[in-house]
Parts: sequence; C-alpha cells; structure tokens
Amino acid sequence: MPLDQRQITPADLMPDDAFAKVRKDRRLELLPLKRLRRIDLGPYCTFYFESYETMLFQVQEMLLIEKGGAAQVPDELAAYNPLIPNGSELVATVMFEIDDPVRREAVLSRLGGVEDCFYVAVGGERVMAVAEGDVERTREDGKTSSVHFLRFPLKSEHIAVFRTPGVDIAIGCAHDRYSHQAGLSPASRAELAKDFA
Repeated sequence: MPLDQRQITPADLMPDDAFAKVRKDRRLELLPLKRLRRIDLGPYCTFYFESYETMLFQVQEMLLIEKGGAAQVPDELAAYNPLIPNGSELVATVMFEIDDPVRREAVLSRLGGVEDCFYVAVGGERVMAVAEGDVERTREDGKTSSVHFLRFPLKSEHIAVFRTPGVDIAIGCAHDRYSHQAGLSPASRAELAKDFA
C-alpha cells in the first residue's frame, strides 16, 4: 500500500488472545526501531517519531488493556491513524519527561506556546512543526502540556536533502525558555527516511 494511504484497518488487528501470546515478542522486535526513532532534546524533552508499526502496536496494546472489544476499535483507529506519516511528513509524539512533580509543574508553567516552536532542520532550513489541533496544549495560565503531537510537513526538496548523505539533519526547539537542538545519527536518519514516499 502506498505510504500516503497507509492506515490501520480492523483487518490489520489480531484478536486480543492471539496478541497476548505474541505481545512480548512483538515488543522485542520493535525495540531496535523505537530506539532509532527516539531522539532526546535537551534535559527534559524526548521526540518519539511514529510509524505504522509503532501505531499498530499501540492500538493492539490499548485494545488488550482496555478490553473494549470491537466497539473500542473505531475510537482507537480514529486516535492513532492520524499519527501515521503520510509519505511527505514526519510525525512525532513529543514528551516532557520530568519525574519530580514540583519540578515538572515549574518547567511546564514556563513553556506556554512551546508546541509552535519545534522544528526539523534540513540542511540548515527549519521546517516548523504543526501541532495537532484536537486539544489546546497551552492553558490560559501559560502552562503547557507534557505531551504534544506534531507533524513536520516536508516539501519534495526537503525530502531530497534529508536523503542526501553528509547533510546535517537536526530537531530543535526555538522557545526562549527551552532552546535546544539535537542532530540525528546516520542510523536514526535512515530509519526516519523510510517514512517518505
């Protein structure tokens, strides 16, 4: 199926009892892929670049854990299919992971609007993220959410540069209170390039 049409359908899903039997093995199979798709940005922020495979596993997990049966499937597909890249973008779940609740509150309260400051730098040009518009991620008091869902829409020329060996590719945040950039390793870059048609 072409990448721009790749979606999880009910036919892709295993029954809960069958998934429970292979769950551990599936998780182990996904670990190398997930490691390459996880990029740390600064001391608190982590990008988890999503794919069909990561979202399929997540849907199966939700169905197994919540035990909602066939009635639950449409809601899970509606929630997770939008996070599958369409062939001309990268899609990431971005999380601020701070264990201490006092520190987490303090950091997040200073990061209002951060969802509009993330980017992928492709050969020196910044492609700004587009935040999912389903829920407002910054409250009126200026506190941001600890989880953000972002799309990075890339033009064909960006994709060509992304695939060119030796050109720097990085992720970053330009928020004045969280200004960080992290380069992608060649292995992570090769993995993410699979998201492009």
